[in-house]
Amino acid sequence: MELNPAKARYINDFFERYLILNKIEEEELMKEINELENAEEIFKLTNSWEEKGIEKGIEKGKRAEKRKIALEMLKEGSSVDFVAKVTKLDIDEIEEMKVQLKEQ
Repeated sequence: MELNPAKARYINDFFERYLILNKIEEEELMKEINELENAEEIFKLTNSWEEKGIEKGIEKGKRAEKRKIALEMLKEGSSVDFVAKVTKLDIDEIEEMKVQLKEQ
């Protein structure tokens, strides 16, 4: 079974939209899939795009939180170098944030 992540997503979206299962039906489907020879591959395909999306979301959230912390540090008068050291953000980005803060 060779599906790229985009096709797997398309199939998964189709099932989620048009084949809505109740709890018993879902458990039965999982049981049947687990009995297949390539069950692990099937589960991998449907989850690989989710994992990538989750990882991207986590990274995006971490970056947003770092920016939020950096902004608060700048408001408290911390130096750009110190903010960069603590948050691991790029100095240019922090300087840009500092300029935007002054413009407000």
